[in-house]
This record gives sequence, C-alpha cells and structure tokens, in this order.
Amino acid sequence: MLALLFLAPVALAGPSALFLAFENKLPKSTLAAFLRKVLQTQFWDTWAGFEKDGQLLPKQTSSIHGLWPHNCDGSFESYCDLTRQYDPKPKYVLSSSRQIKGETVPVYTGPGIDTFIKFGRHDLVDNMNKFCVAQGQPIPDFWAHEFALMTSALGDPSLPSFEAHDMLYDHEVVNFFDTVVRAYKQYPTYRFLAAKGIVPSNTTPYTLSAVLGALEPATGATPHVDCSPSGALNEVWYYSHSFGAPQLGVLKHLNTTFGATCPETGTPGTEW
Repeated sequence: MLALLFLAPVALAGPSALFLAFENKLPKSTLAAFLRKVLQTQFWDTWAGFEKDGQLLPKQTSSIHGLWPHNCDGSFESYCDLTRQYDPKPKYVLSSSRQIKGETVPVYTGPGIDTFIKFGRHDLVDNMNKFCVAQGQPIPDFWAHEFALMTSALGDPSLPSFEAHDMLYDHEVVNFFDTVVRAYKQYPTYRFLAAKGIVPSNTTPYTLSAVLGALEPATGATPHVDCSPSGALNEVWYYSHSFGAPQLGVLKHLNTTFGATCPETGTPGTEW
C-alpha cells in the first residue's frame, strides 16, 4: 500500500532537494516543469442535507474537501483527461482554449464511483464515508466530482499498481483516494485548534491571528483560512510543493498564496 510521507526539506536528496531548496529563485517555467503545487482542503460544515439517509458529518474533525492541483502561477487545471470523467453532474467548464476546440465535459452515466473501491478496500470506503462527506448531494456524487475534476491534473494516480481488480479505473480510483485520505490525516485541523483552546461555538469570537497562531506552528506554514460572510470558519487549505506525483510523497509545506477571508480582529471575529 502506498504511504504518503510529508518530508522536511533537509531529508530530501537528489533533484528534489535541489529544486525545493531553490524554488524561490527559479523561473516559474522551470518550477512548473518539476514542481507541482497541491492543496489539501478541508470543510467545516454543520449539516450534510442527507442526514435521514445516514449521511452524517464526522464529529470533532473537519471533513475532506479534496486534494487539488495548482499551477505555480496560482491557476489550476481540471478535467484534464475526459476518459477518466466519472462525474454525473460536472459543474466546471473547460478552459476557453479547450472550448474553442469544441471540447465539452461529458455527463457520466455508469456505475457510481463508490462501486470501484468497495471490493477488498472496505477500510478506504469507511474512511471516505466518515471523512469525505458531501453537503447537499449524495456522497458518491461528491467523490466522483473530486476525482474527475482533479485527479487527471495531478499526474498518474495509479502508482503503484493495485491488484485487487484487473481494471485500470478501479486501481487508479483506489490509489487517488488513498492519497487524499493520507494527506488529510496529516492535517488534523480540529486538534490543532483545540490544543490552543479554539473550539466550535456559535457565540465565541476568535481573532484570525489566534486561529493562525494555532495552525502555523503545527504545520510550519500559513494555510488559507476561509470564512462565511458572517465570519464563521468554514474551510482551511494547506499548501505544499510536490516534486513529481503527489503519490510519491515528496512534499514541502508552503505558505498560502491566497489571503484569508476571515475577519482580522475583534468583533465579531471568527466564529467556529
């Protein structure tokens, strides 16, 4: 089973160490060729919308939004390989250049993506059902959306081969979500904040500096902290540079390139 390791830069060797050590001095074109920026993103939701069907948010933890690829200039690719499009309700359009060529995102009508990972990997299904919970849509539809939107832009998701099935789409789906779950578990946001006395509340305000003061020492970098218009904390993005495919686990924590959307200080402050 593939392990996702988050290594300190001093532990790296060879080309990965070279590019990570000089990433701030290299041209963007060079960085884009060798380094990939990835975001491990987490939701803090208070409802799922399908509770009557047993679709419940995890307790005392945030939930998985995704593992997103970003170009070194802040933009990102999506639906890069339409042969791996399992999203029954694709929400994003292709880039203008691809639209000009007449490309469209086809609607997927096959079996649910959850059926690809159930055989022999009940542990992964259990983790996904617990931590990757959709809001306002069935869980498998959300998984399919994240896979189709992001995985083909992250590089080859089928490293190493997964032999429980002999069909390519089964093992690449399994390996992608294995990578997503392992990355998520590296960032226990709820625990980071609770250790500094920051816990969910509908009335207690927290300053942005307090929230970042809990997250930055735990990760060594500044994540993006997102709040609703009312100032309620609802999402955290953790940035890393990946040398090669994220599945290889050569990642370096990075500061956010997108400023927080939460109130800086005082009243009402960030509520959680």
